[in-house]
Amino acid sequence: MAGVRRGSGLGRAGRAVVAYVRSAPGTYVWLAILFVTTVALHHMSPEFEKEFLRQRSTNIHELSQNPVRVLITSGMWIDGEHWLPYVAAYSVFHAQVERWVGTARWVVVCVAAHVLATLISELALLRAINDGHAPASAVNTLDIGVSYALAGVMGVLTYRIAAPWKYAYLAVLLTVYMAPLVGGRTFTDVGHALAALIGLGCYPLVRDRGSTEKPFRSPAAPSG
Repeated sequence: MAGVRRGSGLGRAGRAVVAYVRSAPGTYVWLAILFVTTVALHHMSPEFEKEFLRQRSTNIHELSQNPVRVLITSGMWIDGEHWLPYVAAYSVFHAQVERWVGTARWVVVCVAAHVLATLISELALLRAINDGHAPASAVNTLDIGVSYALAGVMGVLTYRIAAPWKYAYLAVLLTVYMAPLVGGRTFTDVGHALAALIGLGCYPLVRDRGSTEKPFRSPAAPSG
């Protein structure tokens, strides 16, 4: 009987995981793409990998040549060798927002945070180069990854959480992304802070969805 109960419990857990994944299709399709691209990177030599990623980077040079292409492709690679931490981050943040507001609005938040934070931070870097505060070689700085979209989603998730929890969450969020600006900030620090603020600025997209009584409680997935 104990074996039957364990099997039944595992079956329920498996069905719950499948249901959760199906309720946030965009999140997990994106994760699947990141898995494939991460495996591909592991099969590249360090020299080839550096040049390969540079051509898909949202640095100043590539943005001036192929802005649409690199804004898309830069979000298909992760800055690092480990994929599993992104599974956790995507499940906690991206999946929650996608289930809450629907895939279409979730995509809008991700795109807004990724594109706007990238463009503004790279323009700030370009000004620093022109003013002599950054080297000319910075136009080719490697800038890939999904962190701006993640910061934006973390920002908009504030409105998913009911008081008083949301205020603690917001304080942690602002500390994480604003504290680096106090010291020797980099253009990526600026980008992450901007992305979080852009997410907070997406309130008009989510104000009709309301909040929850406890953080991260998941209602049925909306259709819009």
